[in-house]
Amino acid sequence: MKPIKITITSLLISSFLFFSCNSLKTAVYDQYSYQKTVEIKVEASNLIDKATTPYEDNLQEVGELGLEIQKIIEYEKNKPNNEITYAMWQVLADKDKNLLVGFFKRWKEKGQLNSFFVEEAKVQIMQAMDLLLEYEIKKDKETEDKLLQLITQ
Repeated sequence: MKPIKITITSLLISSFLFFSCNSLKTAVYDQYSYQKTVEIKVEASNLIDKATTPYEDNLQEVGELGLEIQKIIEYEKNKPNNEITYAMWQVLADKDKNLLVGFFKRWKEKGQLNSFFVEEAKVQIMQAMDLLLEYEIKKDKETEDKLLQLITQ
């Protein structure tokens, strides 16, 4: 009778561990995602600073950054259990939102932006990207909630 109790107990513990780990459904830390996000953040920061100059003078850099953003979105889209990071990249890339690609759209439409607007927009964009980086490192509930709040705005 004792071996049956041990087997049942072992089975219950194994089941509990399997289902509790499986219910987390969050992608694990990814060095590539972190590195590419840092690279894009630095490139974006430098390019945002140039928005006080004519957009036409920076077409190549804007295009190159846009390509890097498309690449990371495609990468994030295909990672399992990665819906939150993927959704945040979609927000950053949405030309109708007031974040990264939306900033470049406004710059293109206006031709050149004033320094006050550039400084204010840069703070918001960099904070959003910092939050994405923090989430990639921690993958905790608090950071996830902050990202979800930003995504659903």
